[in-house]
Amino acid sequence: MKRCAYKSLFIWQQPVLITSLLVAGSLLAIRQMEILQPLELIEFDRGTQLKPQMKPDPRILIVEITEADIRGRDDWPLTDQTLAKLIATLQVYQPKVIGLDLYRERPYPPGHAQLVEEFQASNVIVITKWGESENESVKPPPSVAKQQIGFNDFVLDPDGVIRRNFIFATFQGESFYSFALQISLKYLQEYNFELKAEPHQLKLGKIVFPNLHPDSGGYQNIDTAGYQILLKYRGDSKNIAPRVTLTQVLNGNLDPSLVKDKIVLIGTTAPSQKDLFFTPYTATDRNQASMPGVLIHAQMVSQIISNLVDNQALIWFFPQWLEWFWIWIWSLIGGIIFWRIRRPLSLGIATVSALLVLWTFFLISFFQGGWVPLLVPALGLLVTGSSVAAYKLFHDTFYDTLTGLPNRTFFLKKIEKEITQSQQRNNSLVAVIFLDLDRFKIVNDNFNHQVGDRLLIAVANKLKSCVQHHDIVARIGGDEFGVLLTNINGVNQATSVADEMQHKLTMPFNLKGEEVFISASFGIAFNEIGCDHPDDIELLVNRQPEELLRDAHTAMYRAKALGKARYEVFSTGMRTQLVSRLHLENELRRAIAALTTGKTQEFLVFYQPIISLKTGKIAGFEALIRWQPPGKFISPAEFIPLAEETGLIIPLGEWILKESCRQLKIWQEQFSLQLPLSLSVNLSSQQFSQPDLIERVEQILQETKVDGNNLKLEITESMAMQDVETTIATILRLKAFNLRFSIDDFGTGYSSLSYLHRFPVDTLKVDRSFVSRMEDSSENLAIVQTVIMLSHKLGMDVVAEGVEKVSQMEILRELECEYGQGYYFSKPLNSEAATALLAEQPQW
Repeated sequence: MKRCAYKSLFIWQQPVLITSLLVAGSLLAIRQMEILQPLELIEFDRGTQLKPQMKPDPRILIVEITEADIRGRDDWPLTDQTLAKLIATLQVYQPKVIGLDLYRERPYPPGHAQLVEEFQASNVIVITKWGESENESVKPPPSVAKQQIGFNDFVLDPDGVIRRNFIFATFQGESFYSFALQISLKYLQEYNFELKAEPHQLKLGKIVFPNLHPDSGGYQNIDTAGYQILLKYRGDSKNIAPRVTLTQVLNGNLDPSLVKDKIVLIGTTAPSQKDLFFTPYTATDRNQASMPGVLIHAQMVSQIISNLVDNQALIWFFPQWLEWFWIWIWSLIGGIIFWRIRRPLSLGIATVSALLVLWTFFLISFFQGGWVPLLVPALGLLVTGSSVAAYKLFHDTFYDTLTGLPNRTFFLKKIEKEITQSQQRNNSLVAVIFLDLDRFKIVNDNFNHQVGDRLLIAVANKLKSCVQHHDIVARIGGDEFGVLLTNINGVNQATSVADEMQHKLTMPFNLKGEEVFISASFGIAFNEIGCDHPDDIELLVNRQPEELLRDAHTAMYRAKALGKARYEVFSTGMRTQLVSRLHLENELRRAIAALTTGKTQEFLVFYQPIISLKTGKIAGFEALIRWQPPGKFISPAEFIPLAEETGLIIPLGEWILKESCRQLKIWQEQFSLQLPLSLSVNLSSQQFSQPDLIERVEQILQETKVDGNNLKLEITESMAMQDVETTIATILRLKAFNLRFSIDDFGTGYSSLSYLHRFPVDTLKVDRSFVSRMEDSSENLAIVQTVIMLSHKLGMDVVAEGVEKVSQMEILRELECEYGQGYYFSKPLNSEAATALLAEQPQW
């Protein structure tokens, strides 16, 4: 049955993106509840305090009524006469504007007529107060023209701090300007700036004053009635504008240059008058002196005229959509940091660095006149990061970090669930496929671990493409994968999936610009034993997940033992085989460990003579391993594949090479032969792909003092063809020690004819399967003859394996084959018997 492509149902396939969107959305909702506003306002105040203060504005003079002025006078509040005298005195010095920050709703005789006369001057601006009721309002002096009246524009934030400038409002189609705006307009008359005042835009000249919205900057649902802008402070109370006292002006103690063509603001700074307000400079420390109202008016006036005349930027803020994006992007950054970084120290450094970048951006923007959200993005970064970290903890518990597949723990839970559900379905089976990649270690060693990782990811994707969405593909560990097939109707359905997987895995993988070929060994087990092998009498409907996975694993090992690149369906008899295999593996590990500990050695190196067919004398030996535990003999065909599969072949192969070289040195010193005695030692594929093979061989040659010219290393044709370029490079490096090389079992593996001339080898060994059939047919004889002729053309000599009869030896001599090896000459001998044979100097 054809299985459709795997489609994941998990929302977690994009955890960082999804989490960042959810967190950003949640924070935006919380933001609207005004919970975070106080903290954002604190950061605004800190930015104001850290911002370099500007120099006092020389265009403004503040005439302050101090506590000393009040105590030194008998007329407080100031009489109309005194106030008229003050204005008249200032007018002598020709100011552009006089702003009176004193409420004069009613007369304070004497001198009312004089004050009314002074109010007739067009450059005098007075203040009024709007309130929600008559009792809260303060009317302007009745004798003053409308264009000389400005309303009090102090808007308090929820924490009582002044951060906004209320400059314009419309009521019943009529426009009203603030005290600061009226003063500024009067001062700027000569510049001929056109004023365009609309409910949603205030434009003076080419400058548009950015209207504050309820959620601009760090605000959240504030009252922005009228037309408000953010107040940009020049500095604290000491750095606003030059100041003189009331007494100084009335006494004539005044520098005329401070007044001429300037803005003069008159107001009280005496604490007893309680005209004091919290500002960003005092918000974080309420013990600091608050700022008098007249100084705040000076800040507002200076902000307006500095923007128009000096091109100083007003405070800007992101539009709504950009604020949302800003909060989300920092949430995403937090998620990426916590997703990609695993080490706690590196994670802490990265998180702190990101927060510092955010805070630095906030500060630089603030210094440039911008107020961007700080706290909400910071929370987004931390909350998203924490959420992603929690998800990673969950993910790493149940999923493989490299491939993203479920891991063994999750896989077993799914098996348990599906076994339970299958009992409720009729004629429905659950199958577990356990597969192990063949030759993965060779690929991993020949390239690097990054390429190996990419191969595992590619394998995972191919496996997923072979199953349905309700089936599970998991990575069990290393190069082992598990597949859970649910709701299947028979064995054939599971085996067809295994066939499809094998087909896709045998197709080439393009890694690092080279095609890599792999295969896999599959084991299949079902939740009901008996459906797959009729001979099995056991029927276990309620099998445990561990048992099912173990049985599939056992079947996989059976497939490997039968030649790899195939599948096997579990049968109960395999359990006995598995126990035997595990016992053999334990014995093998113990025996190999004894090689290095000096305990009783169970391994022996046997030596089979290689005969010169020209002279009939011994030309060398091939070293062959034998394992003889106490009281028994274990065939190499049984333990060598196990050693290769478990990696134990590496220490065993190194011991064989060292022991063979040691024996060769003994023979060289003991016998004087006409021909130099050579020794052939087989290298396994794992040995040949070892990164430190060159160094290990060099060390053995140095320790045993064997001339490399007497040592021949044998590799199989299949090994040579796994990675041609790497094979050539490795052989050349080893031949630097004068070693010789031969290709074993030629003609039985991958076809290497097109590459044979490139391999720097000295000998071809004709496989025994061809030699033994030479006399059976002319075709087999032709094969041997062709191999010998080809070798000679390429400058190689030939060793024929499996010579068992004199007639075979004679044929090989006629074909000019240089060497023969087989039971006709001698079976493999232990070192003592081989030494005795050398002493006899036999001739065939």
